[in-house]
Amino acid sequence: MKIATSFLSCKNIGKAIQKLSATDADFIHVDFIDGKLYQGKKFSFRRLKKIFKYTRKRLDVHLMVKKPKKYIKKFASLNAANITFHIETGKNIEKNIELIHSFGIRAGLAISPNTETSILRPYLEKIDLILIMSVMPGAGGQAFLEETIPRIEAIVEMTKKVNPNIKICVDGGINEETAKKLKSVDMIIVGSYVTNQKNFQEAIDTIRNSVK
Repeated sequence: MKIATSFLSCKNIGKAIQKLSATDADFIHVDFIDGKLYQGKKFSFRRLKKIFKYTRKRLDVHLMVKKPKKYIKKFASLNAANITFHIETGKNIEKNIELIHSFGIRAGLAISPNTETSILRPYLEKIDLILIMSVMPGAGGQAFLEETIPRIEAIVEMTKKVNPNIKICVDGGINEETAKKLKSVDMIIVGSYVTNQKNFQEAIDTIRNSVK
């Protein structure tokens, strides 16, 4: 299982990214919010662009924005391995998937806890990953929603029939205990559980051991 680490809850994101870069996390997870689709802590792209010059980690980009097209082009200029945007945007979904792919980047759709999973079905042949939110998007440090487990099962079953190559990812409220419930997924995004610890690598090691 791959682990992406988020800095959303950090006060000093530059220092956090430096520390995360020194760990064996597979990706640095970037939550980018415009305040229109979801509310939450915002960082300007200009600021992020400067900071990410100092890390060699590939980025796992999560766009929580109303109009992904503008930001897809921007984040494609950085070291992004994945760019995921929310299916709740509702418009130009196929075009945005194609745009991500045009940069040679894996394209994903994120889905919020209160959205019916069936809405993903028309896009399963076109995407590389699905990001299942296990908290409401926007704020770090929230508790894991238990109803995420049956949602994961439903999405896994749906993808098996259409596109078994899709990677299933989960984001929100993940710690040593909740990670144990996610052994069947391909990637988990861990934020405050890691960045609230003095030693980031030790926290990541604990998570890795819990999902073995």
